[in-house]
Amino acid sequence: MTISRKQFTTLALAVLGLSGAWAQGAYPARTVTFVVPAAAGGTTDIAARMAAQALAPVLGQSVVVDNKGGGNGAIAAGIVKRAEPDGYTLLMQYSGFHVISPHLSKAPQWEQKDFQPIANVLSAPQIIVVRDGLPVKTLQELIAYAKANPGRLNYASSGNGSLQHVTGAMLEQHCGIKMVHVPYKGTGPALQDLLGGQVDLTFGTAPPFMPHIAAGKLRVLAVTGRERLASLPDVPTTAEAGYPGVNATSWFALFAPAAVPRPVIDRLAADMKKVVEDPAFRKKAQEQGATADYQGPRQLAERVKNDYANWAGVIKSSNIEAE
Repeated sequence: MTISRKQFTTLALAVLGLSGAWAQGAYPARTVTFVVPAAAGGTTDIAARMAAQALAPVLGQSVVVDNKGGGNGAIAAGIVKRAEPDGYTLLMQYSGFHVISPHLSKAPQWEQKDFQPIANVLSAPQIIVVRDGLPVKTLQELIAYAKANPGRLNYASSGNGSLQHVTGAMLEQHCGIKMVHVPYKGTGPALQDLLGGQVDLTFGTAPPFMPHIAAGKLRVLAVTGRERLASLPDVPTTAEAGYPGVNATSWFALFAPAAVPRPVIDRLAADMKKVVEDPAFRKKAQEQGATADYQGPRQLAERVKNDYANWAGVIKSSNIEAE
């Protein structure tokens, strides 16, 4: 029996279509990897490990975390951007890398269009933390001290253009003070020098600081979010302290390469919704000083768009440039 070229083409397309449908229906058929743009121990890593552990039984496959820090998130983003778009290599992204770093890169290695948003996992406001020996106990006292001693206070960040850096710049703008920025290569080294008294204060999400705050080695003055943290109920927000313009919240969200099929994105988004809205996950996030905060693909895309524009304004007005 012979078939025409047209019949062969039609049959081939049908087979491919069935194959694609089977592949999508079978997802996931093997281990899923979360690539993390930071070293172990920080909030991005904590978010990834919490999500991976909770997602695995929902997916029915193991989920592993692969830390690829460096380049202000560019190394991890590049790995996921170049990965096979099959939904098995995903990016657990930190908002500072996603909406701030691109403004400061002279030679961007990735663009927003290279990724599809899946789901937001955690949100965490920055907290303002000072060394134990600094003679201030409230944000108002910190501002008064800074005004009385212009240029004397120094604040640590995880790097030039990091969220800590631009939060410090935001505080300076809104409060009319001048501090010295001291960039480090990550939150860990900055935290160690804050504990050692080499720097006066820093900004950051709560999880890495919580043990030191509890031990009395650091003092937290304010939360830069709209609401107080359940894990720090006695600490006022910047708005409550009289500085509503100082508002900086980090988020930690899952992204996929741009070409991943929509059914896979929808499956992951639905499963992440189950994970993030589970009471046990919410409680664990709260204990870490963060908030379980699910946002689906459309909501997350809108958040990225708005934050990208907002931080561009802060960076421009503060004259923050790439190093």
